Amino acid sequence: MSTTYFESLLLATPILNSLRGEGYIEPTAIQRMAIPPLLEGRDLLGCAQTGTGKTAAFALPILQKFHTDPKRLNPKSVRMLVIAPTRELAAQIDASFGTYGRNVRFSRSCVFGGVSKLGQVRALNRGVDVLIATPGRLLDLHGEGSVRLDQVETVVLDEADRMLDMGFIRDIRRIVALLPKQRQTVLFSATMPKEIAELARSIQNHAVQVAIEPEKTTADNVDQKIVFVEKSDKRDVLTTMLHGISVERALVFTRTKHGADRLATSLTANGIMADAIHANKSQNARTRALDSFRKGSVRVLVATDLASRGIDVDGVTHVFNYELPNEAETYVHRIGRTARAGASGIAVSLCAPEERPLLKQIEKLIGRPIPTAVDAGRRSRHVAGQPRIA
Repeated sequence: MSTTYFESLLLATPILNSLRGEGYIEPTAIQRMAIPPLLEGRDLLGCAQTGTGKTAAFALPILQKFHTDPKRLNPKSVRMLVIAPTRELAAQIDASFGTYGRNVRFSRSCVFGGVSKLGQVRALNRGVDVLIATPGRLLDLHGEGSVRLDQVETVVLDEADRMLDMGFIRDIRRIVALLPKQRQTVLFSATMPKEIAELARSIQNHAVQVAIEPEKTTADNVDQKIVFVEKSDKRDVLTTMLHGISVERALVFTRTKHGADRLATSLTANGIMADAIHANKSQNARTRALDSFRKGSVRVLVATDLASRGIDVDGVTHVFNYELPNEAETYVHRIGRTARAGASGIAVSLCAPEERPLLKQIEKLIGRPIPTAVDAGRRSRHVAGQPRIA
């Protein structure tokens, strides 16, 4: 059997059947590198950004364990623990376990803040095979005695650098201290800053290290364009573009929560169905916005960088950077929301004169200049409809 097929990874038949049902035939690079050592029970340190298939890379070996070694659970106990930085990513990982494990008998629960604890506590009472959690809610539930972590066999820390950015590393260390010393520890991170490398060394044991080119992989699969425009003209330029080109489903990134709300309101007022998603929205409002975006009733989702990782929506044809991010790495995470799983995608960035230094940082990171769609400048109101970005 060719090593380009999932069968070569010696996954159980029920898991392979689920993958075939989803149309997955060939594993991605991170899956080929990570699944064998994880099946052996090794610790693993993976450097891979979103869109490379890393969720399946850790979920499939966990599901294999449930299939080959089912166990009776003690009340409130957890067998496998996955920690994610955001509610959206936690929910997406939970859905992926459901998809890949539809032919495997196991229980799962997903817990995060912003919603009532009652349903989460009830779900944990009997114990769960896999718990997907954000750090704060997990510590809350443990502190109240609603979950016990002393029987965890495998812990996965997903998007560790994002957790560092959000100030969760102290919480992560507290959680790890509650786990058994004998365990499998898996850590994935899109980048490997010094603090994450030190965290990995302190909590892992002879970890296998795997890496994909962390930043260029997704960028190379996206048709990237720059539109130079005055800051005051950005809203009109974006509106004209969204009216003038074939955008099936688009993510638009802003720097601020208030900016996201204002832009979504403006687009809707101009006949473009849009909604906003950011940390100030209630969990129910965020879930409704995502559902509407997935179903297509909302064509444009305006987001802060909360959404640049963790929102995995099929069919995002365009990503618009309404404002360039302050960190070059964030640019790549943003545009990674399109061109998923080998599909084509388009990323358009609106660059004001004061953002030129940020553009230079991005181009240095990805190793090439981004083509200019049009130099709108002060004439942006008149020429914005000219570029054919499709």
